[in-house]
This record gives sequence, C-alpha cells and structure tokens, in this order.
Amino acid sequence: MAKERKRYTREFKLEALELMAKTDKPIAVLERELGLSDGRLHHWKREFTEKGEEAFPGKGKPPATDEEIRKLRREITRLRQERDILKKALAIFSQERR
Repeated sequence: MAKERKRYTREFKLEALELMAKTDKPIAVLERELGLSDGRLHHWKREFTEKGEEAFPGKGKPPATDEEIRKLRREITRLRQERDILKKALAIFSQERR
C-alpha cells in the first residue's frame, strides 16, 4: 500500500520558516516538533529564498511564469495546426491547376 504524502498549506510553511528564524532551537528539533521530515525546513527556506513571494503556489495556482508558458505552448500548437492546414490547402489547389 502506498504511503500517503503529507501536504502543508502555504501559511503553515511561512509560519514554520518564521519560527525557524525567530527561535534558537536547532532545526532538527523544530522539524520533529512540527512533524516534518528531515531537511524539509531547509528545502522550504531555499525555495522561499529563490522564488520569494511566488514560492509555495499551492495546488491549482501555478506561478504566473508557468501559466504564461502554458498559454504560449497552446498558441504554438494552434498556429502549427493552422500552418499545416494552409500547407495542405496549397497542395490541393496547386494540383488542380496542372
């Protein structure tokens, strides 16, 4: 049976990072008290440092850059389909003229 993965809210992660910054307790002790796996606070801290306010977007809320990339990929797919249709139409019309 697969082990169910724990999910933490953005608020929980931010509060845990704030607690880590304010307290003198070792990180390992904080992780145990909060019920986190080893290294989880370091991972969250690194993610928050790299991404800032875009860190921890949550389920269904992709970062703006990811959403724009997804939108542009859809547009590329549509444009390729339109191009292919035009190529086929050109081939059909050029055959009838011969």
